[in-house]
Formats: sequence, C-alpha cells, structure tokens
Amino acid sequence: MQEQEPIPAGAILDKWSEDPWTNGVQVDRMEDMEKLVVQTRNSLYEITVIDGRSGEILVRGGQFFPELTRARLAGATLGGSFCKMRGIYAGFRMEFNANGERTVTTPVESIGVVVQL
Repeated sequence: MQEQEPIPAGAILDKWSEDPWTNGVQVDRMEDMEKLVVQTRNSLYEITVIDGRSGEILVRGGQFFPELTRARLAGATLGGSFCKMRGIYAGFRMEFNANGERTVTTPVESIGVVVQL
C-alpha cells in the first residue's frame, strides 16, 4: 500500500472557513501608502499599499521583482484553488499579478508593518 502525504489543515475547506486568520494582515484593511516587509522562505519583499481595497500595491523583492513594480495582490494561497483574498499570512504563499503574469512566492515566514515617523 502506498503511503499518503498529509494534507495541510489550511487545505481543508472547513478549516479554511473557520480559521480566525490572526497570523497575518489584510491589505484591504490597511491605509494607502502603508508599508510592509514580508520574509518568505527564499526572499524578502517590500510592499507599499496603493489601494488596499483593490489589492493594488508596489512590490520589490525576490527574483521576479528586483525593482519596485506595480502589482495586484490576489492574496494568500497554499498553491491550490483556495485564496484568502487580499491577505498575507504566515505559512501561506503570496500570489501577485503583475505585467500580465501570475507570481506565487514561497511560504511566508514573517510579516512586519513599517512604522513611518
């Protein structure tokens, strides 16, 4: 008999819908021009919220965004069909749409809000 790989809890619809979503941020609840730094497994991303409701951002980081790039944050995903719209959450991947391309990051490890003085 072949051994089955465990399914992450976030990939089960009931768990997804019942999750309190306390380990991240919703850009649609952030102020315009607020900034985040997001560390994924492989890269550090700088994100500036342009219009949180629509997910419009500026992003720099990783191999696909070496310069500030206008993009739309689709949300947090495990790489499948579920997407927590406009969210960035630890353990999930960020999904961006920029220049007509879809980019999915490695899993998010930490999220910080940049305090502007």
